Parts: sequence; structure tokens; C-alpha cells
Amino acid sequence: MSQWQAWIGREERRDDRIDPGHFARWCAALDRQAPADGTTAQGFHWCLGLPDAPTAQLGPDGHPLRSDSPDSFLPPVPLPRRMWASSKVEFVQPLRVGEAVSRLSRVQSIAEKNGGTGQLVFVDIAHETSGTSGLAVREVQTVVYRAPAEHGTPPAPPPLDEGRFDASDWQAHRTLTPSEPLLFRYSALTFNSHRIHYDLPYAMGEENYRGLVVHGPLTASLLLDLVRRELGDNGLKSFAFRGVSPAICGEDLHLVLRRTGDALELGAFAADGRQVMSASATSSLRGA
Repeated sequence: MSQWQAWIGREERRDDRIDPGHFARWCAALDRQAPADGTTAQGFHWCLGLPDAPTAQLGPDGHPLRSDSPDSFLPPVPLPRRMWASSKVEFVQPLRVGEAVSRLSRVQSIAEKNGGTGQLVFVDIAHETSGTSGLAVREVQTVVYRAPAEHGTPPAPPPLDEGRFDASDWQAHRTLTPSEPLLFRYSALTFNSHRIHYDLPYAMGEENYRGLVVHGPLTASLLLDLVRRELGDNGLKSFAFRGVSPAICGEDLHLVLRRTGDALELGAFAADGRQVMSASATSSLRGA
């Protein structure tokens, strides 16, 4: 897209520090223990180097406003609905509680497409998160901007039907029900004020969802925690996920895993078998 060409290659650096209380609250939100060796958990990097726009500079959806200004890291795509579509993550080394970190982000590509729901703009952002020992996490994140839902369009996702999720082909299975407090806590931990995660009238009336939407990186973090339950802490060298369909607050979410050698296939599914997220990973623990 030539109109966004000036944003390709634009960079942003953010400095942070891994506060012990912040990490402890992240562990509490996910009902898990911290690693015993002083490292953080895989997935916690999504809580670091966060955008910190003043409240007065937020848009109607709760995200920071974007503009034509050279200070605007992301392009002012006029499409109003935004979602974190996918990520590809490489875990180079664990981050440690208490250390200083920096995140360098770069707009890698911008592409416009037309899908079944109308115009789409995909923005790929490359992130490198480093600690005092050097590069720790490398990631390419894809954000998609979407057109407003047409009047009369059925809410997304479709209502639950009579089907039931079958976990018999998976080696590990965990069921949980994401609650309003969990969504609130994750929004707070990631300084994410996108209203689809806490403002039910907005989520339903403005963005045409069937309920409050579970954050994509929260679902991904729950899948990473499933891996942790099977392999132990910091057991992956790579992880990739793609959002398939929204997960809705208050509805059962099935998290599953199966492994062949060092390769893992993961997924998140709604109670009726509708796929919410697909994911894959490679283990760093041979023979585990």
C-alpha cells in the first residue's frame, strides 16, 4: 500500500524493568507458580515495553490514537476494528526477574486485502526484547485492522451449538472458563484498554461481538502454561499462534496439546468444538 509506505521500517524503542510484583501478579492471574530459578515465564514478555499513551490520547476503542505525525509508530489506518491476528516467537534465552529490558519494534510490512468481512489491512511488526545478557525474545506480530460490521450482520462468533469438543486425539487437555476478573487482570497487566475486553455494551453494540472477547495473547499465554505443565518452565525455543475465532468470556475454553518428538501442536477450542486458536511450537528440552 503506497499510502502507508512511509511507515515501513519505522522503529520504536521502549525501556522497562521486570518488577517482581508485576511478575508475581501475572502468575497470580494465571493461577500458577513462578519459576524457582528467578527467571520469568515464557509469554511474560507481552507485559513489557508497553504503549503508555495518556488517557486523553486514546481513541474510541481504547487504543492509542494514530496520526500522520512522525511520532506515530503505527499508521493511521482508518478502519476502526483492530485485533492481534497472530505471532511467531523465538525464545532465545529466559528473562530474569529484576533485570532491565528493552524492546525494539519495527514496522516490517503493511498489506491491504479484501476478505469475507470486507477490507482488511495487515501490519507486521518485528519486536526484539533484550535483557542484560542480550537478546531474549524475537517476535513478528501481525495486527489486522477491519472495516465496521455491516448493519444486520450476525454477531461473532456464532452461538454455541449442540456439538461437543472431543479431546480424544490430544495428549494433554485442560478446560477453564475465562471470567471477567481474569480479563480485567490481563488488561491491567498489559496496560490494554481495548474496550472489547471489559465494556460489554461497546463490544456488542460497536464491534458486533457476542460478548466480551478474551485477549488473543491471553489465550496464547494459557497455551504456553499448558506446555509448562507438561514440559516445565521455559521449555520452548519457538512458538507460533494464529487467532481463528473469538473466545468469549464466561464460556468454556478447551486447551489441548500433542507432541511428536520436539514438535508440538496446540489448540484452543470452544465448548462446541469451534476452533479459537491454532498454535505450534518446538521444544528446547530434548527427550523431555
